[in-house]
Amino acid sequence: MAETTGSTTVGTTSDTGDPPPSGISGTGRIRQPAALIRLLAGLTVIALALLCADYARATTSGLAEDVAAAAALVPHPLGGVATGLTTAALLLLPVLSAARRLLRPTADRRHVLQQLADGVLAAVLAYGASLALDLWIDGPAPFSLVSALTQPLPGDPLARTEPVYGHLAPVLAFLIASAARERRVPRTVLALSALAGLAGGAATPTALLLGVLIGWTAAHGTRWAVGTPDPRPRPAQLLHSLREAGLRPVAATPAGQDRYLVRQQDGRPELDVQLLDRQAVTAALVQRAWRRLRLRTAPHPRALRSLRTGLEHEALVSYAAVAAGVRTRPVAATAELGPDTALVAYQRLPGRALDELADEELTDALLADAWGQLALLQRRAIAHRALVPSALLVDAAGAVHLVGLADGDIAAGELVLRSDIAQLLTTLALRTGAERSVRAAVAVLGPDAVAAALPLLQPIALTRGTRHALKQAGRAAQNAGTAGTGAPAPDLLEEIRAEVLRSRPQAPVRPVRLERLRPRTLLAVGGGVVAGWLLVPQFFATERNPIAAVADADPFWLVLALLAAAVSHVMGAMGFVGFVPERLDFRHAVLAQVAGSFVKLVSPGGVGGVALNTRFLQRAGIPTAQALSSVGVGQLLGLVLHLLQIGAFVYLTGVETGGSELEALPFVVGGLAVAGVLLAAVSAVPPARRWLAARLRPLTAEVLPRLVELLRNPWRLAVGFTGQLLVSITLIACLYCSARAVGSEPGFAAVGVVFLVGNTAGSAAPTPGGVGIVDGALVAGLQWTTSMENGGAVATVTLFRLLTFLLPVLPGWAAFSWLQRRGAL
Repeated sequence: MAETTGSTTVGTTSDTGDPPPSGISGTGRIRQPAALIRLLAGLTVIALALLCADYARATTSGLAEDVAAAAALVPHPLGGVATGLTTAALLLLPVLSAARRLLRPTADRRHVLQQLADGVLAAVLAYGASLALDLWIDGPAPFSLVSALTQPLPGDPLARTEPVYGHLAPVLAFLIASAARERRVPRTVLALSALAGLAGGAATPTALLLGVLIGWTAAHGTRWAVGTPDPRPRPAQLLHSLREAGLRPVAATPAGQDRYLVRQQDGRPELDVQLLDRQAVTAALVQRAWRRLRLRTAPHPRALRSLRTGLEHEALVSYAAVAAGVRTRPVAATAELGPDTALVAYQRLPGRALDELADEELTDALLADAWGQLALLQRRAIAHRALVPSALLVDAAGAVHLVGLADGDIAAGELVLRSDIAQLLTTLALRTGAERSVRAAVAVLGPDAVAAALPLLQPIALTRGTRHALKQAGRAAQNAGTAGTGAPAPDLLEEIRAEVLRSRPQAPVRPVRLERLRPRTLLAVGGGVVAGWLLVPQFFATERNPIAAVADADPFWLVLALLAAAVSHVMGAMGFVGFVPERLDFRHAVLAQVAGSFVKLVSPGGVGGVALNTRFLQRAGIPTAQALSSVGVGQLLGLVLHLLQIGAFVYLTGVETGGSELEALPFVVGGLAVAGVLLAAVSAVPPARRWLAARLRPLTAEVLPRLVELLRNPWRLAVGFTGQLLVSITLIACLYCSARAVGSEPGFAAVGVVFLVGNTAGSAAPTPGGVGIVDGALVAGLQWTTSMENGGAVATVTLFRLLTFLLPVLPGWAAFSWLQRRGAL
């Protein structure tokens, strides 16, 4: 007897003569992740359609006029008859669909009534959404949107069509939400109704598109909100499908999520049945699709395949593995149980997974057997892609079977095959240690094959569970090291590399770049788009054109601004070499600061400069630890000076204007308050607190000892302080001269406050050179603290960024290339 709790069906069945089950598989309702994804996608496309209709008015209006001109060729009486007939057919379509399903002899009427109720609810929501959008467009929406979505009615120039063709939305929503199986007739009726609306002049193409999108979105929103019947089969349905496949099942017992153990008649082998549930696979669609987009070695997301294709793929990889001589579960049968569920029945293999074995059971012979099975796959170019502990099944005789081939590939590329070796090396090393894992791999595969996998031995190439296990192992080793000698614990992946290099010293160790797309690249692109969206309209929305203001800049102040920008690189070199006890070539240091202007194009905030300075010190013969600590000292003291300068310029702003020295304080206190709140929030969350402690640990371990060493040379320390101070002063002077060049006359101290606060925001920005964040902060700051008009503020910032960010790129590239050729970078 089956039993349902919520949306999970469990139970056993021993009936040997079940009739074919009809209707729904379970009685619970579930929210499908696919419905939520489609709902969000529909809302996004509706918003984009409205934006395109408003911003591309000429295109949408031109398209509507072309369609109206073509519709004018249709005789008006014929167009009216066509519109009436298609409207009647459209309204009858839901009624006929519901009647056909209810009158079907094998229909589960309770289930059909539930689906029809869902359809009616979706139709009501679609009609309400269409009506609400109509009212909004006719009311508070911009008139440009009204003209883009509507057109005069034929024969009545004073009346206009509806912004949304509301006839389509409720019908389409009903058909989708009620899970109607008919496809051809509804699509034909919907298409004819749309064409009749265009031919009769009752709708524009954009109004038709909005009607379809609203109906589609409302249907999936309803399916997600109220849920859909659980598509997973009852045991009776599962047994019936297995009998139709030629097997003789007797009982099905749940053995985990989407998995059953099935007993057969006449002593036949038990079956391990795995359900392929479309909704469970779709739940991980976003994560898998992102991993596929990001990584070159990621498997193709199963949710992007059809259910039949996924079924065929899993069976094909299993057959190929058996043909290669690999011990795995043979496929006994495959079957589709409906549009959203299928099953794969394997012959059951009694055994335990690798993570269920005790440490003493992990013998060298077992490790060698595991590598031997992988060698058979590698010989036939079959990739497993998921060699995690649960994929290694050990039977009673100690033989290893490779299971879980659903994401595997046939005729896999070299990169994916080497990734399998790296994955198994890590999986076994987590249980037996790096030395035993590598020794067994070298004995079976040979040192060359194992060494070839070293470039793939990086966390991003491993499965998510393995990365989590590595973090746990590293944390445990670190705690043990802290409690013992206090020495830092070695990383497991580094231990594996060291063991491989012992057997093959010339092995390549440089990691292969597996990422097609990095998250920070998306952040940079997104930040650039937002910056363009916010700043570009400023060039056209002000009475004073910023571009014209820059073009008409005062030559005297322009030269001074350019000179200040150039001197800032020299001051930056002083602030850099002053915190390095070792002797450096000052000319090379200046060129390194100029090269930083080129590096800022591809790195966020101050990250590029830190990396460049560290590399410069390394190439100058300074060990990595001392190089990092010298750069860290500069960053730490630069931060202290930055805060002191903000306080000084806030005071000078009040003195300069003859008012209170606290007038500019709210602009600063707001930023400091936000920083304080963020720091408090980070400190209150244990994982974030541990992350912050890990980032600050190098400060006490490396930076402070280096600072003590610098105190022995006060002259060099004074040079560093002077450089750090003057680099800010020269950039403030550049911003001030830029303002004077475009005709504004702000106070120097007020400009200093704006620059220092804006530069702080840019240091935390994920975009290259702080694009967007710095510009917006500077424009807002100039308008607030100096009462500068919008056009003047935008022109000032445009000129300043041109001199300090864009113009130095070409000299920076030349300096970067020159230093590389000289071996200084």
